[in-house]
Amino acid sequence: MRAARTVLAVAILLAAAATASAQPGPAQAEAGAETGELLELLARLRAPGGACNAGNAQAAPFAPNARLDDAAASMQGGAELAAALQAAGYRATRSQVITVGGALPTGRLSGLLAQNFCAQIGDVALREVGLWRSVNRLWIVLAAPFAPAVNLTREQIAEQMLALVNAARAQARECGGKPYPGVRPLRWNEVLERAALAHSRDMAAHDYFSHTARDGSTPAQRVARAGYRYRATGENIAAGQLTPAEAVAGWIRSPPHCANLMGAAYTEMGVAHAAEAQSRMGVYWTQLFGAPAPAK
Repeated sequence: MRAARTVLAVAILLAAAATASAQPGPAQAEAGAETGELLELLARLRAPGGACNAGNAQAAPFAPNARLDDAAASMQGGAELAAALQAAGYRATRSQVITVGGALPTGRLSGLLAQNFCAQIGDVALREVGLWRSVNRLWIVLAAPFAPAVNLTREQIAEQMLALVNAARAQARECGGKPYPGVRPLRWNEVLERAALAHSRDMAAHDYFSHTARDGSTPAQRVARAGYRYRATGENIAAGQLTPAEAVAGWIRSPPHCANLMGAAYTEMGVAHAAEAQSRMGVYWTQLFGAPAPAK
């Protein structure tokens, strides 16, 4: 009986210990409160009417991000910002770090940040924040998360692409040293657009960049599969560009893509893009050219 009581007592103590460890201790609560104060301080500086707001009504408070906290902690150990972000698994389009020495009270910290770091705090492109504080130093990491997007409607993309490509085709040019005369304009084709969209989505979703799809299909096979009967077809692809103008400029600079774009055999075109934040390039474009086969 005594042995059983001993086992029961141990079990109760272990359960109590587990329960106690799940509750935040004084140090954790203090750290959480301090983080909250820092976030509120940054929000006040950045808000309309704040010391770091240059009349911008769109400046939302920084959103806390745990990965940026990890990056700030890595910088305590001497890591550079880019390496710290990479180690934390955070992909940024822009980033800044603010370091402040000394355990300053909130009032003095506010004045110091306003005097020295308003350019960073007031930058509306920087939307997320990570914090790390040691005994005598504070690290504030501000970042714009990688969020690739082409902010145009399908109709706007079609209109811009067609205008840009036809303007390029109208002018004689050299592609890789080979001269190409100006050629006739293209018209938009929705079947080619659908085939282009399918390939762009596949590249974005599976993080690859190739004219050969994961199923082994070629551009010509994908065009035929979409229901387009052709006598001539070709494909350009691009990745990373956020506007039609950037994509077309890249194709013109690349000799094989330029040759495709200037192809006199083509009469129609379709272009589409897909975006995926987890992919390496973010945005993937596919441009398909075609000349329909004669009706039987």
